[in-house]
Amino acid sequence: MNESFELHVEGCAYLAGLRGAGRSYNTERTYSGRIALYLSYCAEKGIDWSCPSFSQLLAMMRWLVDEPLPSRRRRPGGEPRYRSEGTANAIMGTIGEFLAWCSLQGWVPPTIVSQLVQPKFLRFTPPGFDAGEEGQHLTVQARTIKYRVAVPGYEWLSDEEIGHLLDLTAHARDRFLIALLAVTGMRIGEALGLRREDMHFLPDSSSLGCKVAGPHVHVRRRRNTNGAYAKSPFPRWIPVAADTVALYADYQYERDAVEAAADCDMVFVNLFRAPLGEAMKYPSTYELFTRLARRAGFHARPHMLRHSAITRWIREGTDRDVVQNMAGHQSPHSMDRYTHATDQELRDAVEKMAALKKADRP
Repeated sequence: MNESFELHVEGCAYLAGLRGAGRSYNTERTYSGRIALYLSYCAEKGIDWSCPSFSQLLAMMRWLVDEPLPSRRRRPGGEPRYRSEGTANAIMGTIGEFLAWCSLQGWVPPTIVSQLVQPKFLRFTPPGFDAGEEGQHLTVQARTIKYRVAVPGYEWLSDEEIGHLLDLTAHARDRFLIALLAVTGMRIGEALGLRREDMHFLPDSSSLGCKVAGPHVHVRRRRNTNGAYAKSPFPRWIPVAADTVALYADYQYERDAVEAAADCDMVFVNLFRAPLGEAMKYPSTYELFTRLARRAGFHARPHMLRHSAITRWIREGTDRDVVQNMAGHQSPHSMDRYTHATDQELRDAVEKMAALKKADRP
């Protein structure tokens, strides 16, 4: 959209293409912000968005990390916040996809797209990678405009840390939310998108038209008024234990005391601040976790609970197909990143080696 509030035709067409290809709502929303940032940058710098030079794209990549984030995202009196190099890489990757797609439509010269990638031979491949009968898949197209950043680790919370968070919660709703994420491993968008009809917490749900035995929760992709969205397009159900059902009952008692929440079909709703009774949204949820993390003295984000659940399932020897199904992963290789060595396991390995060396001495 320009100063005359006219929509950018090519940008809108690209987003429509994402929607037509079945990309998730969250992906479309994220990409729209990145494309808008690119188009705004080009307009401000006097760059033809459809024909940027290599040096101009490099300059934008540097600008992304050097330019402070808008002040509206800064806490009053706080230090300016900046994008990380990893975030800049994600934004530039989206811009590259946008330009490549526009090139297929004849809106961007092919030479612009060709300068964004170069051939790269993979000396090391991830597990399950198909190199081809003659290794023809080992040469891939790698991005040329990209920061070299360390691969980020995947953080999770121990059972003790999760228990500490539960002890710090002041409301039954928040206690149930944390417990549900930790037990089911669902994404925060999936949790915020739950509706009452998804909570099958009876021993027998046949009266609800469900043949799944025992307490469980259904995860389905829907469009929700609070913007919550399930990443996986495939519906699934996840079993829960009796203690989770008990926490849900406590939450329902707390919720029933707020008259405005009676007519909302969403599971997680605002009970303590306006607008009362409306579905919880991402910002309020992250604010909740920020407060709890500050009080607990360690980092705690919703996705860390998902990571904790999947890590626990794998460590307990749960079949990987079962873990994949409960986690909502389309590829079995998505679980590879959840296999961690704990501090105690690392210590045990060192002590075991030291004991073996000591036993071998005469």
